[in-house]
Amino acid sequence: MQLKDKTIVITGAGTGIGRALALAVAAEHPQNIICVDIDGNSAEQTAAAIDGIAYAVDVTSNIAIAEMIDMIERDIAPIDLFCSNAGILRIGGLETPLEDWQQSWDVNVMAHVFAARHLVPRMLKRSGGYFLNVASAAGLLNQIGAASYGVTKHAAVGFSEWLAITHGDQGIGVSVACPQAVKTAMTRGMENSAASVDGMISAEDVASACLDAIENERFLVLPHPKVETYMQAKTADYGRWITGMQRLRDKFDVPKPD
Repeated sequence: MQLKDKTIVITGAGTGIGRALALAVAAEHPQNIICVDIDGNSAEQTAAAIDGIAYAVDVTSNIAIAEMIDMIERDIAPIDLFCSNAGILRIGGLETPLEDWQQSWDVNVMAHVFAARHLVPRMLKRSGGYFLNVASAAGLLNQIGAASYGVTKHAAVGFSEWLAITHGDQGIGVSVACPQAVKTAMTRGMENSAASVDGMISAEDVASACLDAIENERFLVLPHPKVETYMQAKTADYGRWITGMQRLRDKFDVPKPD
């Protein structure tokens, strides 16, 4: 998919990967870039930097996403590319508060679902559209020390697979980004964590990898190439892979539950 003259929506656009995506997309000369964030001020700052349009939206609300999509398609233009980027990380295992589990599910999974359920029927009628869902390498491998993050990112990858399987031959393109540690506010203080074992890359690096995948209509986006090797090791010998992950847990002194 070429981005020139397209209308593009990016959630979580106020900071981190979302902001980097907005800046990178702007260089491709789209017709419209809609910068969405729960923090309206940060959305406006990103939009101002690229002559975009800002919306303050809570992506965990099905109604809010539906209203936003209706407004954009009515008042601006049909949406060609929807970048569902918003995400949260909660550290902890079984003791993770239930409200954190629910919030992780709502942001990391249901935001993707809400966008697709309201956009796919429209895109099918006009014979095309594209989704970029930003997940994580945790969705392919798991996340030591963060149960809700690993589980919900697996679900985000699974939903992206389902979307591609169900509608990928009907003109709906899908890419899912699965980076390891990225230098953002969300990962501040985690420079020596298990997730950063292969180093932390910049949000700009992730954005560049995502744009390349979209332009080449490639499903899986791996800004850290080693993730593919880890996936292959996982499927080759699941038991051995789990043992290796346990050793990685111990290396980074992640406490085991009593």
